[in-house]
Amino acid sequence: MEYLTATEVSKKWNISSRRIGVLCTEGRVDGAVKKGKMWLIPDDAKKPADARFKKNINVE
Repeated sequence: MEYLTATEVSKKWNISSRRIGVLCTEGRVDGAVKKGKMWLIPDDAKKPADARFKKNINVE
């Protein structure tokens, strides 16, 4: 399995590397491993859904 750094994943997912670190710390990125001060993320990891928005909200 190959791993990417937070900077590489931030370019792939189009979000900041700081946000990647927060997602990893919260456990929202499957397979992410912290090595020293650096997060290593599997190259096939999926971008987590944005928690600010909920789908299928019934507004009446």
